[in-house]
Amino acid sequence: MRILLINPNTSAEITALIAGHVGTMVGSRAELKPVTARFGARYIASRAALAIAGHAALDCLSEHVAGCDVAFLGCFGDPGLLALQEVSPVPVVGMVEASCRAARRIGRYGIVTGGVLWEPILNEVVAGLGLAEGFTGVRTLALTGGDIARDPGAAIPLLAEACRACAAQDGAEAVILGGAALAGLAPLVQPSVPVPVICSVEAGAAATLAAGAVNARRAPVTVESVGLSVPLHALLARDPGA
Repeated sequence: MRILLINPNTSAEITALIAGHVGTMVGSRAELKPVTARFGARYIASRAALAIAGHAALDCLSEHVAGCDVAFLGCFGDPGLLALQEVSPVPVVGMVEASCRAARRIGRYGIVTGGVLWEPILNEVVAGLGLAEGFTGVRTLALTGGDIARDPGAAIPLLAEACRACAAQDGAEAVILGGAALAGLAPLVQPSVPVPVICSVEAGAAATLAAGAVNARRAPVTVESVGLSVPLHALLARDPGA
């Protein structure tokens, strides 16, 4: 199985972080093809950055999906996920979608992430994916994902405190630690939290393996376009020779 790992942030460091974590999870079961967005925000933390990232993710898919069996959108915000699923010839898995589905299997669930602007955005993303039932809400840190990636040790007590508040005050029976930059931190937070803490990257990787194993190719929709990159225009036009 070959997994296209799309980082819609423009930070190669984040790509390496996700790829390292996902690679450890999948082991010999799959080959990773990590790609980094060629335009957009260094680390997505606003609506504008998220909107641009959706275009960047489509651009990555169009350039690199050939030869892959499944794509994993490595950003907790799932920028452009529904559009990617609409036009992709292979299954596309989103980090929010996968981790929310995993948490719902446990019970009521909340999300903890970095960056205060993410609270309303993630509320909308969860609702838009039809996963609002049992969702207790989002708690954010003042630190952005980029801040956490630079000094994860300093963020662990703050993340644990927010996770405990999700359980004690919001009634969450599971908490998602959301964000590419938070990959690998769930085991460090878990000892201080009375309910399961789910790593969004690990949940996404598990769902990606499952989707890739099905090997479900599909016929994407056709879209007329102007002014896009040649590979993206070809993907939308369903013209592999363009």
